[in-house]
Amino acid sequence: MQTTKVNQTVLNEFVLVGFSMYPHVQIFLFVVFLCLYLLSLTGNLAIMGLTWVDRSLHTPMYLFLGALSLSETCYTLAIIPKMLADLRTGHRSISVAGCGLQMCFFLGLGGTNCIVLTLMGYDRFLAICNPLRYPLLMTDVVCGQLVASAWAGGFLISLIETVLIFRASFCSPNLVKHFFCHMRAVVRLSCADSDLTESIVTAISVSGLTGTFLLILTTYVFILSTVFRIPSAEGKQKAFSTCASHLTVVIVHFGFAAIVYLKPEASGGDDTLMAVPYTVITPFLSPLIFSLRNKDMKNALRKVLGKRSFLNK
Repeated sequence: MQTTKVNQTVLNEFVLVGFSMYPHVQIFLFVVFLCLYLLSLTGNLAIMGLTWVDRSLHTPMYLFLGALSLSETCYTLAIIPKMLADLRTGHRSISVAGCGLQMCFFLGLGGTNCIVLTLMGYDRFLAICNPLRYPLLMTDVVCGQLVASAWAGGFLISLIETVLIFRASFCSPNLVKHFFCHMRAVVRLSCADSDLTESIVTAISVSGLTGTFLLILTTYVFILSTVFRIPSAEGKQKAFSTCASHLTVVIVHFGFAAIVYLKPEASGGDDTLMAVPYTVITPFLSPLIFSLRNKDMKNALRKVLGKRSFLNK
């Protein structure tokens, strides 16, 4: 098998098979994904804009939320426009270099999202479990340093994975059985034996996902133990309300990610369809959940819309 691969032509570009296996629903998928993308883009840009213009939202909690919205905006930008273009035009080729860049940004921004969600859990832990020391522990400077560390950590891991995958040349057939350059789909086209590389990059991704999820889970164990000791029902409800949106997004984000990355290789199922919730639906749901379940965001939006209507008069 390895000798056959080496004797084949070295590739300069890939063809993303994507949704070409479903030719009769191309237009329908294009319309659905375009609507979801525009809505998620609008929601994330609205969150970033509100946290920027409304001074009452200049707190670590909303700075982390703005950072999450920024990373999710870039995350979807890395894959969805190309996917939409492929659905519309049928031109599914991508250069090897372009594939490497797309993979690097997708993995880096996905890792950044996981770390920022972990930092948001840590922020809630400090606010609820150490309320008196919270202003000293979570300053604007510390918040900025943590966000920068999240971006650095996410892209450090993605660079390691991308270099491991693209250090060898690729052989035909050049068909990537996905709608973007997913690491598992690309590494299987390597001219060399890809089993070891696939195992390493999968282990790195799974370790990152499970590690950040366990950290979030640990913070919520401490949060819940503190909340249950609050004597008043109103105090408990207020504490739970500050965590509800974050916890919902964590469940959605890591739940869909687990379907993609923790699926055994031997199991069936279409990897292309299984990746849709994680890459398209999650970025759409996140701003929706944070906007609908957050009174401060709603009030900030009302103030901005009120000022605009006043100026128009």
